[in-house]
Amino acid sequence: MTTQNKNSLLSIIPFLIFILVFLGAGVYYGDFYAMPSPIAIIVGIISAFIMLKGSIKDKMSTFMEGCGDRNILTMCIIYILAGAFATVSKAIGSVDAIVNIGINNLSPEYYPAGIFFIASFLSLASGTSVGTVVALGPIAIGLSNAGGCDINVVGAALLGGAMFGDNLSIISDTTIAATQILGCDMRDKFKNNLGFALPAAILAFFIYIYVGAGSREVLPTTASVNLSSAILVVPYLVVILLAFLGLDVFLVLVIGVVLSGLFGFIYHGFSFLEFSKKVYEGFTSMTEIFLLSLFTGGLAAMVEKAGGIESLLNLIKNKIKGPKSALLGIGSFVGITDLATANNTISIIISGKVSKKITEEYNIRPRVTSSILDTFSCIVQGIIPYGAQVLILIGYSKNSIDYPELLKNSFYLILLFIAVLIYIFVGDIKENKSKSAPLNVSKN
Repeated sequence: MTTQNKNSLLSIIPFLIFILVFLGAGVYYGDFYAMPSPIAIIVGIISAFIMLKGSIKDKMSTFMEGCGDRNILTMCIIYILAGAFATVSKAIGSVDAIVNIGINNLSPEYYPAGIFFIASFLSLASGTSVGTVVALGPIAIGLSNAGGCDINVVGAALLGGAMFGDNLSIISDTTIAATQILGCDMRDKFKNNLGFALPAAILAFFIYIYVGAGSREVLPTTASVNLSSAILVVPYLVVILLAFLGLDVFLVLVIGVVLSGLFGFIYHGFSFLEFSKKVYEGFTSMTEIFLLSLFTGGLAAMVEKAGGIESLLNLIKNKIKGPKSALLGIGSFVGITDLATANNTISIIISGKVSKKITEEYNIRPRVTSSILDTFSCIVQGIIPYGAQVLILIGYSKNSIDYPELLKNSFYLILLFIAVLIYIFVGDIKENKSKSAPLNVSKN
């Protein structure tokens, strides 16, 4: 490696500083979410201004251009609209309605499979794995205790279902980041991702039916589900349907917010002021990821201008033999980043630029790379013991959940990993042959 290449590669150090600060704070405080991620990345940005060559004025100009990148700004606007929809729909009782409908129709032997199904739907509708674990965690733990189910099996079912929607939902942070960075349509990514995620989910569902067959009987729940409660699920269903039909994501989310507000006016007596406050509360709930995306875009632009992205790309390309190994490299890169940051959205944003360049060079379909980025990051996020999802779940169980047992029973995440590997090797991953292919790319 030449001196110039070494110097260019050194320009990624600000990114590494950000990761080390974020990870180090988590280890030191025993909580990987103790330090707000925007503060951690500001440390990386300051180090970039100190380390990288050029005048302060030039570096500031590059940073601002990165923050103002069209994809970054699009991502940020989608985040706040998604936050508004999630907050308003939760306020009108949509989440409770989904939970009650599922729970009131389950018998103990179907608790693991039922929790997996409800968590999958709730996370798909709401776009948040953490929110799903928070909403269903106490119920899942209570059901496992009352029904004689293995708490580790029920917990793993909840965790898997939560990550199913995190991986697929059009309002998930990870989907928004992966599609915007790769420049692909959300519907295309959804269809592509669903092709290998759904078979894994179906197989996991039947496995949970089998392992739950030995549960003891308990008294049936006495809670009732009436029509006015069940109808509150409609905003989620509409958003999922419109997104699948390919309607612009901005319009989908605006319709979702307005529809949830109308249901709030009808069923909860919302005033316009209350509705406005909930929308704004949704906006502010996305402040951290909004700022993180903005700052990451600026830092990435500075590192890219210094040659760091290109040098990192060349380093990874040395291990790549063709499109399949390129996707494996992308998956490994985003997975390792998630191990370091314990945040799948951050890992996608950090690895996005390199992944996009590899995608273009090896003529890979952008929706394929988007699916790979999202899937690998969600798999790793679902299994790391210091991730928010696992920590919250174990906390709800009052440490009754045994992490190795939880991992062993995470059938969906295991099957998803197998499914995505199969897809990489046998799926249709390349663009049409009519498009110009990269030079020196083997068929491997």
